[in-house]
This record gives sequence, C-alpha cells and structure tokens, in this order.
Amino acid sequence: MAETPVQIRNFSIIAHIDHGKSTLADRLLQATKAVSDREAREQILDSMDIERERGITIKASAVSVYHTHDGQDYMLNFIDTPGHVDFGYEVSRALKACEGALLVVDATQGVEAQTVVNAYLAISQDLEIIPVLNKIDLPSARPDDIAEEIEQVLGIDPFSAIRVSAKSGIGIPDLLAAICERLPGPRPSTIPQSRALIFDATYDDYRGVIIYVRVFDGRLRVGDKIRMMGLQRTYTITELGKYTPKPVKVKELGPGETGYLVAAIKNLADVRVGDTITLELDPAAAPLEGYLPPRQMVFCDFYPATTEKKGNDFEQLREAIEKLSLNDASFTYQAVHSEALGFGFRCGFLGLLHMDIIQERLEREGGVEIVQTAPTVSYKVHQRTKGGATEEIEVHNPADLPDPSSIIDIMEPICRVEIMLPKQYIGDIMKLCMDRRGEYKSQMFVSETREMITFEIPLAEIIYDFYDKLKGMTSGYATMDYEVIGYRNDRLVKVDILINAEPVEALSFIAHRDRAEHRGRQLLVRLREEIPRHQFEIPLQAAIGGKIIARETIKGFRKDVTAKCYGGDVSRKRKLLEKQREGKKRMKSVGSVEIPQEAFMAVLDTGE
Repeated sequence: MAETPVQIRNFSIIAHIDHGKSTLADRLLQATKAVSDREAREQILDSMDIERERGITIKASAVSVYHTHDGQDYMLNFIDTPGHVDFGYEVSRALKACEGALLVVDATQGVEAQTVVNAYLAISQDLEIIPVLNKIDLPSARPDDIAEEIEQVLGIDPFSAIRVSAKSGIGIPDLLAAICERLPGPRPSTIPQSRALIFDATYDDYRGVIIYVRVFDGRLRVGDKIRMMGLQRTYTITELGKYTPKPVKVKELGPGETGYLVAAIKNLADVRVGDTITLELDPAAAPLEGYLPPRQMVFCDFYPATTEKKGNDFEQLREAIEKLSLNDASFTYQAVHSEALGFGFRCGFLGLLHMDIIQERLEREGGVEIVQTAPTVSYKVHQRTKGGATEEIEVHNPADLPDPSSIIDIMEPICRVEIMLPKQYIGDIMKLCMDRRGEYKSQMFVSETREMITFEIPLAEIIYDFYDKLKGMTSGYATMDYEVIGYRNDRLVKVDILINAEPVEALSFIAHRDRAEHRGRQLLVRLREEIPRHQFEIPLQAAIGGKIIARETIKGFRKDVTAKCYGGDVSRKRKLLEKQREGKKRMKSVGSVEIPQEAFMAVLDTGE
C-alpha cells in the first residue's frame, strides 16, 4: 500500500509589534515536537543578540516542522516576521513565499496600525488569512470586543478567529488544526522545468553564501548545476537543507518546499534576493515574479571612527556593509568623501529604527566603530540647466543641492500617516500633527474607546522624534504607520552651518523657510554645548545662501598674562594683552576645530 503523500502548508505569522508573534512561533515549535521542553527558550527563532536584547524581530526566520492531523501527515513551513513599520519589506518578501498568513492580534490591545498594514499586505497577495486572538488568559483581555474590531476595521469574519494564549499554550492544538484544514496547499507545478525563488540570503565565512529558497516548480537536488536567471551565474549545489529549527540536510527540495541551499558561492555580488534559480541543463523560459525594489526614505553617512590606520578601517567598513547588505536587501550604500570625516558610505534606509539597527549590527557583526551623520530624506529638485532647459534631479544630502540661482523648486516626500489612539488624546495628537505641517484627511471609528486619524505630513517632519512624542503624549497607547504617497513643492531652503567661518557640509540641513531661523538657532545652541572649548574663540553661524541668520560663540580659554605685573604703568599690561590678542588671532586662522560625534547628531534634537 502506497504511503499517503505529505501535505504542505506555507504560511507567515504577521502582527503589530509586541503582539506575540515570536512567542506563538515558539509554542508551535514545541507543540509539533520540533523543540523539546529542555531546549525551549524565549524567541527561539530570533538568532541575533540584538533581537533578544530589544525583544523585537528584525529578520524573518523560516522553519519547517511536521505535524499529524486526522491521520494525515503535514509539513508546516512557517516564517516569523518583524512587526515594526521599518521592516515592512521583510514582511512582504516573506508573504511572497506563502499561501496563507496567521494574523495575530493582542486580545488586550486590539487592532493596531501595523496590524492593518500587514493584513492589507496579505490580502493584496491573495493569501488565506486566519485571525488569531492572542493573550486571552490575561485579566485585561477583551476577546469579544477585539473580534468585533477585526470585523469593523478589516472586514474579516470574527467567528473565524482562533483564541489562544501563546504564553501558556491554550488553544494551540485548535490553531494547528485550523492551519491544516483552512490554509490551501501550494499550487501544483505549472511547467516541467525547475524554478525556485530566493527570498533571503546570509554569509558564512566557511561555506560562502547560504541562500534561502522557496521551490515553486520542479525539484532541486544535491549535485544539480543551477543558474541564477537574473545575473546569469552558474553553480553546483553542494548542500540542501531545512531548518527544523536546527539545520537538517536533505537530498532534494520538491515543489512547495522551502529550505536553504549552499553552492560554494564566495562572491556576495553573485546573489540577489528576488532572483529565480533554475537548472543549467534544462532552464525555464521565464523567471518567477520577483520583488519590487524597496524605496529607501532615510539617508545618512557612515564613516569609520578616526584612528591612525584610517585606510584599513575604511576597507573593514566596506566588507561589513557588503556582508550585511546580502542579509538585508532593503538598504543601499555608495562611497562618499567628506572634508571633515574622510572616506565613508552614504546609506539609504527604510526608516529610523532600520538605520539604528543597521549601525548596531555593523558595529557588532563587522567589528567596526562608526561615526554617523544626522539622517536626511530624499528631495526632488527642479533646476535650470545652462542651456535654459528644465531637469529634475534627486538629492539625498543637502550638500548635493545645486547652485541656489539655478533651482526652480524643491519637492519633499509626503507621507500618509495613520494613527490609532484612545479618544481622549485626539486633541493633543491633532495639534502635534498640525505643528509638523500636517494636513488633516480623515477620522475613523474603530471601537467605543479608540479611533484612527489620518494626516498627510512631510517625511522630514516625522523621521526625527515624531514617534517618541506620539508615544509620550498618549502614555504609549497610540500606534502609527506611515506610507510615502508622493512629492510636494514647498518653500524649502538649505541652511549652512559655519564653524570658525568654514562650512561643515555634514551639519547642513533643508528646512521650511518659516522655520529655518528657529531650527538654525536651536542647532547652534546645541553645538555650543557639544563642541569643546579651544585656545581661541570659535564663531558658530547659520546661513541661508550668503545671509547669516543666527550666531553663537564658543569662548576660548584665556591665560592671565598680566598676573606677573605687580603695579607699574598700565601700558605694560596693555602691551601684554595686545600681544596675546595677536597670538589668538593667528591661532584662529591656522587652528582646526575638533568636532565630536555628538555634534553631528545635534541636528536631530528639535528642542521641543
């Protein structure tokens, strides 16, 4: 009698940050005996120290487990995804490799901003969604009210929700049954040739590049000669395997399966996430649909911290960035040079937390010390060329702005910001949005105590401390999600910062004309506190074009040169003071000002 074939279910676990995705993944691993009780620990799939320290998921983690339901064997391939808005690209990539999704909602907090966004991501990819109400064992849980919220905001049947407690294990058997019964299996192969989608990759010093794939058509076997369809590179598979969650080697990966692939790939540039793998001897005619390239929204420069062996540090930073870019395809980098800081990289990120995490990972995993400039956003500039024609350029750094006389207008990115919050805070939050040049769009009733408001706000106004202010003003209850919807023209100007009459490009910024003077003055006050005193007086100035709009002064150290004069004619004292003044003047013209890292980050402090 032939064995019953194993049924495959591919799904992702999606939710707002801190709603219990990683804990639910832990319980599924224990319930399917993939991890013994002795091996169990919190956040099993979060392998990075930084994820465990912060209690957040940064990388999507794919794992395969086996489960028997109604006498039928099932292979469950699931991906635990991040919840923060900055890692939405990780979520969209994970969903591309799945047929279903578990939408986890905290039964004490309800539907949050990122819950809505992740649900729409899954709906847009036509995935089957199973709503999961988590934390039902807490005294403050309101499962019935939250189920109504799910119907109100997302239009999902509230009676289809599975009620669980990932912490204590309540409802996990029901959830496993629902996964087996309600989620569809992978589509059958549409062509005889093999095709697999690369949905992630990482680098190992001994094995080279390890590629994570989802097989859609045909099979991949150890020893097969494969071709990357996008880059036209060929390799021979030396190892195939699955994470269960320990790596387990297998001889082949069939249609619908996910796993990892090793093929002695040493060059990081030979692998591109979203590329299609096919067989060299029997290639597919067309690749699978890949991923839309991510749109970086926040830019800043990374430079190696100043040491005697600066050249070696730069190469070390380059190597660390190359390895990290393979593991995180959503940030970009290019080499730049600064008068003040030497050689470094201009990097693009999806958001401010993304930037923070990348810097920390570079310092930990790459072993490099980094000096970071203040983040900026990308602007579109319309300018007149010498021939009189009009052209549009994209500027990621205020230092790259063309000559002001040739600029027709500067367009800045505008975000649609959706904020979910308790009703009593609406007045305060509306004022915060208006103060950030926000434009009110809509208000939606979510439940008796909560509403969702929508504003359009310039991205430059929200990348610094908007999220912190929002959390502070609402005692941590408000959540937000933002999406860039386009560019809009406004009265924007570049403000230059001059230290000792020398412009420092890393400190210049673009601001609205009405706020430029206020921002410039605030920054100078911060710089005066951060830059240490020197032997000579240091003027700090903010300028728009050739016009100085604000000034502060750092007083120099002064030695009392008249201390040795005991009485006598006053002209003797004057002569000594005059001599000192001349020396200070000469020192000021040849002396260089040491600017600490904190000074570059002073641009972030709005002082509000």
